[in-house]
Amino acid sequence: MSAFPPLGMGTAPIGNLYRVVSEAEAQATLAAAFAAGIGYFDTAPHYGFGLAERRLGAALAEHDPQGKAMISTKVGRLLMPTQAKGERHGFVDADPFEPHFDYSHDAVLRSFGESLGRLRRDRVDLLLAHDLGSLTHGARHADHLKAFLDGGYRAMADLRASGAIGAIGIGVNEVAICHQLLDHVDLDAILLAGRYTLLDRSAESLLERCAERGVKLIVGGPYNSGILARDLTGPLHYDYAAPNEDILARAHALSSICARFGVPLPAAALQFPLRRDPVVSVIPGLVGPDQVRESIARLDAALPDALWPALDAALHHLEDINHA
Repeated sequence: MSAFPPLGMGTAPIGNLYRVVSEAEAQATLAAAFAAGIGYFDTAPHYGFGLAERRLGAALAEHDPQGKAMISTKVGRLLMPTQAKGERHGFVDADPFEPHFDYSHDAVLRSFGESLGRLRRDRVDLLLAHDLGSLTHGARHADHLKAFLDGGYRAMADLRASGAIGAIGIGVNEVAICHQLLDHVDLDAILLAGRYTLLDRSAESLLERCAERGVKLIVGGPYNSGILARDLTGPLHYDYAAPNEDILARAHALSSICARFGVPLPAAALQFPLRRDPVVSVIPGLVGPDQVRESIARLDAALPDALWPALDAALHHLEDINHA
């Protein structure tokens, strides 16, 4: 598997996540990303029910005809035609398909083939099983996990052996399923969203296990759905919902420390995951050329070494208060 660049681009926003993004704005975002040298793009059939992959595919054809950019996409949902319109699963006026979970062998092969068509590629660098875990599936978790272990994983491994993909892994939002799968199968990479950030360190034990196993970790959601993206201004979201008082207190403590060092909170949030092995890349979701430029500036910002222990101390202080 090739080396991942430290900054990639998540494409859920250009799949009309939460709001309609015009074709012009989506393509301008991708053009800005290519111009800025971003060389890794993560997508999924779920993002706009094919819309994000289609938009990325058009941009790849225009800006990356030699196929140099690294691409990851996902399996685990099949897209079925629908007449439904409006907002569905958080995506607004997306493509006319409804996602259905299916982690079986044949479904993985079908999903991957359909993704290649939308992406206009004959291979991808990383294929991820999307959203396995009990938090997503509840009572159906065991069934979906069995389907993946009995068939979907083998399909992915065969695709890797054939050269159609460079590596295999999972793309999830919860730590427990990462440990559960590592108990059963070998993974090249894990894309974990929101669980190793300035605010949420719940993946600490997973980092250690991935380092021991040689599993690369890609961090999505470095801003925890936006609360760390704007110095705590405007409407705040944490894990796709309004933050509770504990999260707000932690965020304000982090913001105060950053202000004391003259550091923008979003820059610290973006750089934080990359300070630890085995994290190889961080992939904020981007929409608009301004967000591309902001991300490059945040990654390049020179942050003082003393900032990090000060941020850790602030969180530990709050934890001591909460447990007192």
